[in-house]
Amino acid sequence: MPDFPWDALAPFAHKARAHPYGIVDLSVGTPVDPTPLAVQHALAAAANAPGYPATAGTPELRDAAAGWLARRLGVIVESTAVLPVIGTKELVAQLPSQLGLGPGDRIWIPTPAYPTYQVGALLAGCEPVLGPADGVALIWLNTPANPSGRVLTVDEMRAVVGWARDRGIVVASDECYIELGWEARPVSVLHPDVCGGSHEGLLAVHSLSKRSNLAGYRAGFVTGDPRLVAGLLEVRRHCGSMVPTPVQAAMTAALADDMHVAEQRARYANRRAVLAAALAVAGFTIEHSEAGLYLWATRGEDAWATVDALSSVGVLVAPGVFYGEAGRHHVRIALTGPDAQVAT
Repeated sequence: MPDFPWDALAPFAHKARAHPYGIVDLSVGTPVDPTPLAVQHALAAAANAPGYPATAGTPELRDAAAGWLARRLGVIVESTAVLPVIGTKELVAQLPSQLGLGPGDRIWIPTPAYPTYQVGALLAGCEPVLGPADGVALIWLNTPANPSGRVLTVDEMRAVVGWARDRGIVVASDECYIELGWEARPVSVLHPDVCGGSHEGLLAVHSLSKRSNLAGYRAGFVTGDPRLVAGLLEVRRHCGSMVPTPVQAAMTAALADDMHVAEQRARYANRRAVLAAALAVAGFTIEHSEAGLYLWATRGEDAWATVDALSSVGVLVAPGVFYGEAGRHHVRIALTGPDAQVAT
């Protein structure tokens, strides 16, 4: 396994904390704004939960997820094709194994990319590859992308889906930032314009961490091809991969309410505008970043040199090399600092 990359930031965090104004930590995309009260109340109301939770999810949760998909993304699924997961990072890391993949299989991962796609391949004994290749058994899409904020077009996604279907390959699309489109509108792999109305061979992964500030709850779900979802359910029942009952109630409340998402989008939009202007004045070029929770910025030097320079003025960011060689000259700047720190 690769080293856990964030450990390498420790000396730069120490340097940033020494700044007279203290540290402004924009290195990790962890929400800092309050969990919506309606969600907190739903969690508390379900706190008396002495029995085991349903691995498949409550009917109410599945219905709420299917309703959100239809209402917000134009995607129609049967509620029985929704499966809650214990945060989507867990699913990304375990999906190859839970699909029965192993040595000899290859997994096509994005580049630059969130490291867990590679980790999931390695945990299953598979080989990660960065593009079409013989032996590919699973393709990961990530739109909007972490770290770059790039949004795949309908044509790009349709081409990947067509290529995969011709070869019987599963396509999994990580869409955890799909409600954070700024200069482009992200589209789900399950949208009819992409998949032609059939979800065969397709999975879409959705998280409530960013849209609803539920990172501490570990709340997400996967949906798509009913056959694939049913297979994942059986594996996860054997493994005891159950989302706690109170968290399922909180997810149900979050997916039924669009207002708190609009409010959170507005917070991120304001921070994005402040940070983008400051970076431009400081000589940075922002690339992609048309959606998602980050600004993907460069000033044409090694990423670690940029991290060091920013830490000297109290700002901690993530070096693009955490996400592969394609990020060697970039840094990822999260929109998750409190407003007062972003203004500082």
